[in-house]
Amino acid sequence: MSSRIRVASYNLRGLKDDPAAAAEVVRRIDPDVLLLQEVPRHPFSGWRIARFARSCGLLWSGRTRRLSGTGMLTSSRLESTDSVDKKLPVAPRANPRSYTAAQVRVPGGQDITVASIHLSLLADERLRHATLVLEELAANPLLADGPFVIGGDLNESSQGKAWRVLGERLTLASPDRPTFPSAGPKSWIDAIFASPELTVSSHQDVTLERELVSAATDHLPVWIDLEIAQGGDPAIEDTTPAG
Repeated sequence: MSSRIRVASYNLRGLKDDPAAAAEVVRRIDPDVLLLQEVPRHPFSGWRIARFARSCGLLWSGRTRRLSGTGMLTSSRLESTDSVDKKLPVAPRANPRSYTAAQVRVPGGQDITVASIHLSLLADERLRHATLVLEELAANPLLADGPFVIGGDLNESSQGKAWRVLGERLTLASPDRPTFPSAGPKSWIDAIFASPELTVSSHQDVTLERELVSAATDHLPVWIDLEIAQGGDPAIEDTTPAG
């Protein structure tokens, strides 16, 4: 007997587009963990994020948004630790960057560390940030016990150095397809990676009309399913993406 965890990643572009459309996209995907990038982070934006979480049917701790706009929402189907925000070093006057991480589990299942990242527009910083995130997650005693899932907006293609660093430690789990811009995707810059011991199935059994996703934000969401066996052992599921 096993339980499924769906992990999704979505760049919200600060909720500057149509929050109702973005929430509809999330509800259709129905994730257990939603890794967010470009969450509104000005001092009075907390109510907007809380309202968005309610619209999605998900929970937000209210603690993640001010470092660089990464964040995380979770389903009530999961048990979750408090999320941790870690600031990443950037050049002077550059946009701030960070990552958000937490441990999640289905009741009786294995602890899994999940992290949302939004890498720099600068290639050298992207490489440094990807390396630092992996090192810090592995060294954090609150997060290091168990496999990892890292997802987000990498701001580079699969040929980039930061992407390759993540791929050396983790396995690319989400589908190989363009994610930006949502109105006419040409660049594959959003992805989810998972520890090799986790077998994932990239289910794409969700209908998302072009008009809906282009109204919601400028990125397409990505998502994966994990099958977690009772007792904490990852179960293998052999499925073929539907699209």
